[in-house]
Amino acid sequence: MTAAQELPNPAFSPRRVGSMALRYLYLLRGSWPRILELAYWPTVQMVLWGFITQFLAANSSYIAQAFGILLSGVLLWDVLFRGQLGVTISFLEELWSRNLGHLFVSPLRPLEMVCAMLFMSLVRTLIGFVPASLLAIMFFDYSMYGMGLPLVGFFFTVIITGWAVGLAIAGILLRQGLGAESLAWLVVFAIAPISGIYYPISVLPDALQVLAWCLPSAYAFEGMRAVLVDGVFRADLMWLGLGLNLIYLAAGTAVFMICFRLARQRGQLLQMGE
Repeated sequence: MTAAQELPNPAFSPRRVGSMALRYLYLLRGSWPRILELAYWPTVQMVLWGFITQFLAANSSYIAQAFGILLSGVLLWDVLFRGQLGVTISFLEELWSRNLGHLFVSPLRPLEMVCAMLFMSLVRTLIGFVPASLLAIMFFDYSMYGMGLPLVGFFFTVIITGWAVGLAIAGILLRQGLGAESLAWLVVFAIAPISGIYYPISVLPDALQVLAWCLPSAYAFEGMRAVLVDGVFRADLMWLGLGLNLIYLAAGTAVFMICFRLARQRGQLLQMGE
């Protein structure tokens, strides 16, 4: 009988369970995005629905119009989220396949990759948005397309915001590696409670209103409500949102380019998927 056969090997070992649990605790401790994620989702959901409930309780007359406004808000918010996710998923696919280093031994420039990711984000978003908006007509007899041309402006306002956030996240992934990939799903939801998706910005506390008006998404959702509730197109909100987006998109691109340059200088591109 060998030494290995002499060792006890119970069908169930609390020691083995403890060893694996300890491994997972070490993995959790070593990744601050994973720790943040545990408290993040309950907090965001609580704040978001708290403001929705507070607003509806104080504006009972709004409930009669709430169906179309809430449905439009959900679809427009999904454009922002899918716009961001379209950028980060395209980048993550290169990390998962360990292909980033191979791409950049070719003549590909970082800015060219950025443009390709933005294009794919637009394609992914349209694939999701168009069927959902058509099904809303079929199932609920509600069409977002009734907003007319302003809808195009709202669409590009929120998707560009998503692009800016997505490029910044891609830059963070270059610095932190795949341990930070959960940021691709959680960062954009931090701005959901202060974007005014389902309620006016005026519902927020004064300090949060100041922060909200720094976000291009807030102008898009306020403009959407102006069209749906008052039948008025607020061109001022549209242009302010698009103007802020130019700043945010430039900042997101700068974050990505700086992080890419640092990763290349440190030789991280070839190890990025490991």
